Amino acid sequence: MGSGNAGAPATPAAGDRARTGFGLFGPRHQRHTLSVEQLDTLALPIGDDGVVVGVDADGQPAVLGVNRPTPYDMVLIGGLWTAQVLALRAAATGARVAVETGRAQAWAQMVQAVGGGQSGMTVHDVGRVPPQGASAGGPVLVVRDCGMRPPRGRVASAPWQSVLTLLPYLSPVAPRLMRQARLVGVQRVSPDEAAEIGRVIGLPRAEWESLPTLADGVTLWCTDRDRQYVMTQATDAETGLLGNARRMD
Repeated sequence: MGSGNAGAPATPAAGDRARTGFGLFGPRHQRHTLSVEQLDTLALPIGDDGVVVGVDADGQPAVLGVNRPTPYDMVLIGGLWTAQVLALRAAATGARVAVETGRAQAWAQMVQAVGGGQSGMTVHDVGRVPPQGASAGGPVLVVRDCGMRPPRGRVASAPWQSVLTLLPYLSPVAPRLMRQARLVGVQRVSPDEAAEIGRVIGLPRAEWESLPTLADGVTLWCTDRDRQYVMTQATDAETGLLGNARRMD
């Protein structure tokens, strides 16, 4: 991934990826079939069915399963640009995206490009997101862009309704949100923030020490069991709409 993941561990080989949960390769066979109840036990950050969030250190697509039959909470400590790319790509998979934000103007152009209403992306004031009626045929991603201290949301994660909370920096509420989340993404932060994040989610020293060096567009995605550095690369259309990758807004 170039200079963007200094200090990052080597990405597992293809055979190891299947064991660590970073995606299975090749066709599906009956022996890999799971019941709906068993699906929730996987809880792995990057798979091969969902939203392409970028590429890993080997240049392979990294895919985040956003549309799930069980509640799924995500936290991104990072920039608005990355959250908006994820929202765009989730909408492209057929999910409805509801954005809860105090800066509607920052989302206006993107909402217009996607198409608002029930079939696309809608923007709501903080605390004003209505029930979304998510279902297997109409999954929903709620993006909470509510600043450093987001209030408790009226619309929580639910079956087929995932919630992504964007935090620009580490705030007093961040440790609680990170502990509650199934998936945590971290972009470039200060050394002090990196040390605290490492303590809260149990990162090895080499990984939290690398966080202040991450390039724009690079995210370390973490669950309790797995971690992966991902570079989000915008398409030409995304660059035209959102500009180049950036950590600061």
